[in-house]
Amino acid sequence: MAILSIQSHVVYGYAGNTAAVFPLQRLGREVWAVNTVEFSNHTGYGAWQGQVLGAPLAEALIQGLEERGVLGNCEAVLSGYMGDAEVGHAVIQGVRRVRSINPQALYCCDPVMGDMGRGFYVKPGIPEIFKNQVITLADIITPNQFELEALSGIDTSSLDGTRKAIDTLHAKGPQVILVTSFREGVSPLGSLSPGDHIDMLVSDGKERYRIRTPELPFTAVMAGSGDLTAAVFLSRYLETRDIKRTLELTTASVYGIMEATFKTNSRELIMIQAQEELVAPSSLFEAVRL
Repeated sequence: MAILSIQSHVVYGYAGNTAAVFPLQRLGREVWAVNTVEFSNHTGYGAWQGQVLGAPLAEALIQGLEERGVLGNCEAVLSGYMGDAEVGHAVIQGVRRVRSINPQALYCCDPVMGDMGRGFYVKPGIPEIFKNQVITLADIITPNQFELEALSGIDTSSLDGTRKAIDTLHAKGPQVILVTSFREGVSPLGSLSPGDHIDMLVSDGKERYRIRTPELPFTAVMAGSGDLTAAVFLSRYLETRDIKRTLELTTASVYGIMEATFKTNSRELIMIQAQEELVAPSSLFEAVRL
């Protein structure tokens, strides 16, 4: 069985499929990567070369997989940064094609749109397609706190408001919601300044869990961390079907790689050097039921 990963790709560094494919493979998953953009590096550097590859190419590649008769071996679709709204339509069609052959296939959507302190950084039309079309198809979504608020329209600066935002999105279709960053008492439009800790939250509509780690004081946004988180969470959920265990395993691996990266003062995730954190994390954290 395989995971179809439809995301951006960078030649240098880690973002999109570059940050997702290796972790999935290291965790024992077969991955079919469809790249939605091909950039020299992630856009956080302020300058890059390359281009958005566009919806027709993504659609053609998925059609080619269907023609090979292998889509029935796809157990999950993972999507992230889209490049433009038309790529969103290609993702939707891709998910429908997979499900027409394997109705049990899961769809995990990382609704990449923006972040705290930065606001939206995607092209016009993308937030709307996520909110109105894409997440209604998803089994799992992995928004950060800013994206959770943007998708739900509910203030998430309090835990109570965040619960309401999560419930609002559950009502639109997703069965599992992972909030990949949560700072209580902080507006998503507030400062990026790190605090003492940062949380992740997970909900399946029946149970909710919160997990807390120290917040590492990076001086710049660490690109690819959300892509890494979504990939590891999907793989572990396919393995356990237990949101608490999945949250704990994901947090341990992501924190391990982030901590190793911080210690080297690298601007890019040190994915290869710290790969053992994916399978045997050096730190463990316990999720607490909310």
